[in-house]
Amino acid sequence: MTIKKFKGNKTGGALLIFFAGWGMDERPFTEYLPDDRDCLICYDYRSLDFDCSLTEGYSTIQAVAWSMGVWAASVVLKDNPFPLTGCVAINGTACPVDDEKGIAARIFRGTLDGLNEQNLLKFRRRMCGSQDALERFLAKSPERTMEDLREELRCIGEMSQEMEQPSIRWDKVYIGRHDKIFLSANQQKAWEGTDVCLIDAEHYPENYWKELFRSGKITDKQHG
Repeated sequence: MTIKKFKGNKTGGALLIFFAGWGMDERPFTEYLPDDRDCLICYDYRSLDFDCSLTEGYSTIQAVAWSMGVWAASVVLKDNPFPLTGCVAINGTACPVDDEKGIAARIFRGTLDGLNEQNLLKFRRRMCGSQDALERFLAKSPERTMEDLREELRCIGEMSQEMEQPSIRWDKVYIGRHDKIFLSANQQKAWEGTDVCLIDAEHYPENYWKELFRSGKITDKQHG
């Protein structure tokens, strides 16, 4: 796992830990980070080793996880030695490769087997939901190699099948109605019994990052 640290403008002892999705780095998210706390952006889940020393000295630690990052956070945070004051998931589940509660195994395998520049662009188009949103994403797209992405996806598939399904307490779960990667119906099945809120969003919830990173909550009336 790669972890990038960003310092806020204030020193209030607060930390945001963001677990990004597959194929990401910090670039698509830095413009949305709050300036009133320090932030860690986690990505590249070829390994799930997490440096807990990065959380030392903080009195308030909030976690936000997106997409495959929800699974990664579930594994990393279940035995964490630091206190979490909030834990929010968006457009992901703790069982990422699952016909009913995640991405169907056939689709996951097809994505891995067919991964190339052209198919990655198609995936990102589905992730963003429109050509305009895709172009905005591509202007700050992750600087990762195809080899990196292929190996990361393979590791996620293998580790998620080998491990027991991790279980942690999530304070809030947001599900995009228009998610074409983790289908909304599958997410709702995975999160039965959890505080779930449907939002008017694609898989990459472009309009909600600032709000999520600032407070961990989405208050926009579109979510109702």
